Formats: sequence, structure tokens, C-alpha cells
Amino acid sequence: MKKTCIAMLLAGGQGSRLYALTQSVAKPSVPFGGKYRIIDFPLSNCANSGIDTVGVLTQYRPLQLNSYIGSGQPWDLDVNNGGVYILPPYQSAGEKGSWFSGTANAIYQNLAFIENYDPENVLILSGDHIYKMDYADMLRDHLEHDAACTISVLQVSLEEASRFGMMNLGEDGYINEFEEKPKHPKSDLASMGIYIFNWPKLRHYLIADEANPNSKHDFGHNIIPAMIADGEKIWPYHFQGYWRDVGTITSLWDANMDMLSPDLINLYDPDWPISARSPICPPHQTGPHAEISHSIVTEGCEIDGHVANSVLSPSVRIDVGARVLYSVLMNGAVVEAGATVEYAIIGENTVVRAGAHVGNAPDGSEAWGVATIGPDVEVRPGASVPAGAMISKSEEV
Repeated sequence: MKKTCIAMLLAGGQGSRLYALTQSVAKPSVPFGGKYRIIDFPLSNCANSGIDTVGVLTQYRPLQLNSYIGSGQPWDLDVNNGGVYILPPYQSAGEKGSWFSGTANAIYQNLAFIENYDPENVLILSGDHIYKMDYADMLRDHLEHDAACTISVLQVSLEEASRFGMMNLGEDGYINEFEEKPKHPKSDLASMGIYIFNWPKLRHYLIADEANPNSKHDFGHNIIPAMIADGEKIWPYHFQGYWRDVGTITSLWDANMDMLSPDLINLYDPDWPISARSPICPPHQTGPHAEISHSIVTEGCEIDGHVANSVLSPSVRIDVGARVLYSVLMNGAVVEAGATVEYAIIGENTVVRAGAHVGNAPDGSEAWGVATIGPDVEVRPGASVPAGAMISKSEEV
């Protein structure tokens, strides 16, 4: 069963910065781009790259994510000698079980799974990024440079650098320093949180790190700095293309708006499909009063109102006289007659009742933000939800 490379996909994050959208589901399960969920992108990248063995490490609210992934059939990952596997934290006989205490600890807890495939290399991925990448190309780069670890890097502005782990290179082109969110960055190469490790090397460092009681058990804070300190070859893979971390409300909204521009990320490329487990719905339907412009409208939608510059997931309903502008409506959301939704994200199965108003156009103030309504909320008739508001099911609207 020896594999050249298997993938370990970290998908257990709570996604606390997405507030109401992740109170009942893990961040990778959040709907995205009309017909997808966030995790569809790394899973599709694996399938398209020829990586057929993927361990998905779950932790927070895993039920929907486990059900969604299933056997991996939508991504052609239901193979005999490999496939996709859900890997939650567990407790062995005589041991104290625990949550994953860091990204490195999550991989450490699954040493037995990895060793079952005896891989030469292990690809570490995050479940909350939107991008298209050929991991096979990254693996070739990794092998050509005889690297112990290859880190995918993206060029960012120095103003943005303080948000990322930054890579500094030596004269030979290898990484000789890793700075976690530096105030005064020395380079413009940001880590994308995508790594390929030589497996015997990684196994050694994981075991050593786990024995260190002062470690955060994190790749960026501990594993990679330890490898650099030991003089291991750490190679930067320079990624050219669209990539976005959708860990905040604003970045999630921005990335959905980006889906309206095929020049940024092309979802219609037959050579690199992004696959998903799509619900069985009838075709979308538009009524005699429907006005739709520059929007994504997926199956099962019923549109009788005005929709512009928006992304509508399956089975969304927009009634006569309703207006939806620059917004993201997730599966089963309803906007009743005369209601307005603008610059907002509306969660699954939420109903915006007649005459209500959610969100506002940008006004230049620091207080402005994308209005967010979580799943299964009812916004009362005539209610007003201001820009930047975060409303969950437990709150009165």
C-alpha cells in the first residue's frame, strides 16, 4: 500500500470569527459560491492532482461535515487502495483522550493512519481556503530540490504581511527563517499553510515535538522553526493564482463576490473541476417580475424579485418586490415580498420577512461591515438589521 504522497486535511476548526455561521457546523462545512462548501476546494484539488488518499481531521461540530464527505464519491475519492477517511480525536485503551491541541498534534495523533500507507511524502492542507492548485506540481518541486519540507508561498504586500507567517530566503533560495505575523517583515513571501514533508523527517519532528511540554504543537510555531534550526532543507513553492483564506466574515463575503468574476477563479474549467455533493433540486425558476443581473443562481431557486451582484445557493426564494444586492444567500434562505437584503450574508434556512431591511451599502465609516444572519433565523416583518450586525438563532431580531 506504499504511496508516493498522501494528504492530511485539517478540517476541525471552530471558525469563531465567522460567528453565527459556525455555531452549529465546522468552518469547512459553510456553504460557498452558490453550489459548494469550503472543503470542496482542497478535496477537488487532491482528486485533480492524482492524490487519492486523504485523511480529513475533524473535531468541532463534525456531524454535517462527516455526512457531507461520506465515501468521497463526488470527488472520485472512493477508491479501494486509498480513499477519503474521517479522522476525529480518539482515546486508546489505557490512555487519556484529548482534543487536538495544535496542527502538529493533530497529525501526531494519526501516525498510525499515515504509517498504514507508508508514504514517502505527506501533504498537509487546511480546510478553510478557496483556491485551485496542482499539488502534483508542488510535489515535483519538492522532490527536485531534495527538500525535507516544501512550503507553498504567496507574494503579499508588506502592509498585509503582519497577518501571515512570513518566509525569509537565503542566497541559495531555501527558507532560512520563519516569522509568525511579524510587525516589521523582512520579505513579502507569506506561507499559505500548505506543506509537503518528507515523511520520515516529519515523523521524527512530530515525535520530538510531542515530548516537549512547552510546545504549542503547531507547524508554524514549532515544527518548521525546529527544522530550520537543524539546517534541514526547506524549499518555497511559489504559487501563482487565486487564493483566499475565508476565516472572517469580510473575507468570506469578498471571496463569494470574487466568484462573480471568472477572471479571478474560473469554475468552468473542464480540466480542473471543483466538485461538490449537490442536493437534488429542480431547475431554478424565474417569475414574470424577476430581475437578475451579474449573479450566481443555482438549482432549486425561485426568483420573483430583484437580484444583482449576488450569490444564491440552492433552494433560495426571492418574492415579488424583494431586493437582494451584493449579498450571499445560503441554502434554503427566503426573502419575502418588499424586503431588502444588501451587503449581507444570510445563513441556511433563514427567513427575512416582508418589509424587513438587512444591511446597508458601505458608507465609509469604521463601524460599517457586512451584516450576517446565521442559519434558521426569522427576521421579523419590518425589522431593520444594520450593517455589521451579527445575528444568531438565539438572538431576537
